[in-house]
Amino acid sequence: QVQLVESGGGLVHPGGSLRLSCAASGSISSILVMAWYRQAPGKQRELVANITRGGITGYVDSVKGRFTISGDNAKNTVYLQMNSLRPEDTAIYYCYARDLSGNYWGQGTQVTVSS
Repeated sequence: QVQLVESGGGLVHPGGSLRLSCAASGSISSILVMAWYRQAPGKQRELVANITRGGITGYVDSVKGRFTISGDNAKNTVYLQMNSLRPEDTAIYYCYARDLSGNYWGQGTQVTVSS
Protein backbone atom coordinates (compact mmCIF):
# COMPACT_ATOMS: atom_id res chain seq x y z
CA GLN A 1 0.00 0.00 0.00
CA VAL A 2 1.06 3.54 -0.78
CA GLN A 3 -0.23 6.71 0.84
CA LEU A 4 -0.01 10.08 -0.91
CA VAL A 5 -0.43 13.53 0.61
CA GLU A 6 -0.47 16.65 -1.57
CA SER A 7 0.26 20.22 -0.54
CA GLY A 8 1.04 23.57 -2.11
CA GLY A 9 -2.20 24.56 -3.81
CA GLY A 10 -3.73 28.00 -3.53
CA LEU A 11 -4.84 31.15 -5.31
CA VAL A 12 -2.47 32.80 -7.77
CA HIS A 13 -2.74 35.54 -10.38
CA PRO A 14 -2.38 34.73 -14.08
CA GLY A 15 1.29 34.51 -14.95
CA GLY A 16 2.21 33.45 -11.44
CA SER A 17 3.82 30.28 -10.12
CA LEU A 18 3.05 27.54 -7.63
CA ARG A 19 4.85 24.38 -6.57
CA LEU A 20 2.83 21.33 -5.59
CA SER A 21 4.32 18.60 -3.43
CA CYS A 22 3.29 14.97 -3.04
CA ALA A 23 4.74 13.05 -0.12
CA ALA A 24 4.62 9.28 -0.50
CA SER A 25 4.73 6.76 2.34
CA GLY A 26 4.20 3.03 2.73
CA SER A 27 5.55 0.58 0.16
CA ILE A 28 7.32 3.28 -1.82
CA SER A 29 10.07 1.02 -3.12
CA SER A 30 7.47 -0.73 -5.28
CA ILE A 31 6.29 2.42 -7.07
CA LEU A 32 6.75 2.27 -10.84
CA VAL A 33 5.42 5.66 -11.86
CA MET A 34 4.06 8.79 -10.22
CA ALA A 35 1.98 11.49 -11.81
CA TRP A 36 -0.11 14.60 -11.38
CA TYR A 37 -3.67 14.67 -12.67
CA ARG A 38 -6.16 17.52 -12.55
CA GLN A 39 -9.89 17.88 -12.72
CA ALA A 40 -11.63 21.14 -13.52
CA PRO A 41 -15.33 21.69 -12.75
CA GLY A 42 -17.50 19.87 -15.26
CA LYS A 43 -14.53 18.19 -16.93
CA GLN A 44 -12.94 14.78 -16.82
CA ARG A 45 -9.79 14.16 -14.85
CA GLU A 46 -6.75 14.52 -17.10
CA LEU A 47 -3.12 13.52 -16.85
CA VAL A 48 -0.87 16.56 -16.49
CA ALA A 49 2.60 15.08 -16.04
CA ASN A 50 4.25 11.82 -15.04
CA ILE A 51 7.64 10.54 -13.99
CA THR A 52 8.83 6.96 -14.09
CA ARG A 53 10.98 5.13 -11.60
CA GLY A 54 13.88 5.75 -13.99
CA GLY A 55 13.22 9.47 -14.15
CA ILE A 56 11.59 9.68 -17.58
CA THR A 57 9.01 12.45 -17.68
CA GLY A 58 6.01 13.23 -19.83
CA TYR A 59 3.60 16.16 -20.12
CA VAL A 60 0.26 16.97 -21.64
CA ASP A 61 0.71 19.42 -24.50
CA SER A 62 -1.08 22.27 -22.74
CA VAL A 63 1.55 22.47 -19.97
CA LYS A 64 4.75 21.74 -21.90
CA GLY A 65 7.31 24.45 -21.30
CA ARG A 66 5.41 25.76 -18.26
CA PHE A 67 5.23 22.85 -15.80
CA THR A 68 8.05 20.63 -14.54
CA ILE A 69 7.66 17.36 -12.65
CA SER A 70 10.54 16.17 -10.50
CA GLY A 71 11.25 13.77 -7.69
CA ASP A 72 13.37 13.80 -4.54
CA ASN A 73 14.11 10.21 -3.57
CA ALA A 74 15.61 11.22 -0.23
CA LYS A 75 12.35 12.90 0.76
CA ASN A 76 10.03 10.42 -1.01
CA THR A 77 8.40 13.44 -2.60
CA VAL A 78 7.34 14.38 -6.12
CA TYR A 79 6.93 18.00 -7.12
CA LEU A 80 5.07 19.86 -9.82
CA GLN A 81 6.54 23.29 -10.51
CA MET A 82 3.93 25.35 -12.33
CA ASN A 83 4.97 28.59 -14.02
CA SER A 84 3.13 31.04 -16.26
CA LEU A 85 -0.17 29.87 -14.83
CA ARG A 86 -3.35 30.52 -16.77
CA PRO A 87 -7.00 30.66 -15.67
CA GLU A 88 -7.57 27.40 -17.55
CA ASP A 89 -5.11 25.69 -15.18
CA THR A 90 -7.67 26.11 -12.41
CA ALA A 91 -8.54 22.66 -11.09
CA ILE A 92 -8.12 20.21 -8.27
CA TYR A 93 -4.72 18.60 -8.70
CA TYR A 94 -4.29 14.97 -7.64
CA CYS A 95 -1.13 13.00 -7.01
CA TYR A 96 -1.10 9.45 -8.39
CA ALA A 97 1.15 6.45 -7.98
CA ARG A 98 1.13 2.99 -9.49
CA ASP A 99 2.85 -0.21 -8.50
CA LEU A 100 2.29 -3.86 -9.40
CA SER A 101 -0.50 -4.07 -6.83
CA GLY A 102 -2.62 -1.17 -7.97
CA ASN A 103 -3.25 2.53 -8.31
CA TYR A 104 -3.15 5.10 -5.52
CA TRP A 105 -4.51 8.64 -5.28
CA GLY A 106 -4.00 11.57 -2.96
CA GLN A 107 -6.85 13.66 -1.63
CA GLY A 108 -6.27 16.53 -4.05
CA THR A 109 -5.26 20.16 -3.69
CA GLN A 110 -7.08 23.13 -5.19
CA VAL A 111 -5.28 25.44 -7.60
CA THR A 112 -7.11 28.61 -8.61
CA VAL A 113 -5.69 31.02 -11.16
CA SER A 114 -7.61 34.28 -11.15
CA SER A 115 -7.09 38.01 -11.18
